[in-house]
Amino acid sequence: MRIRWPSATSIVAVLVMGLVVACGTVGLPVPPENVGVNLTIKEQKRLEKLELLKQRRAEFPDMPVDQLLLLEGPDVELPPLRPVGTR
Repeated sequence: MRIRWPSATSIVAVLVMGLVVACGTVGLPVPPENVGVNLTIKEQKRLEKLELLKQRRAEFPDMPVDQLLLLEGPDVELPPLRPVGTR
């Protein structure tokens, strides 16, 4: 039985296919609104609002929720986020 040696073209093709498969991403892409600083800030604001609502509910147990939310002050607006380290 005679062994057939692979040609240079087939070696390069196998290496390129391996490189293409190895450089892919794992899993589905994640939308930017589901990660990062903005999501953390929104979540913290939501938790603070719930905590304030619990405190107001303890102070005024018979007041409706929409009026309790009106008792809180204006929301603090943060400056827009800019990327750090770019020109």
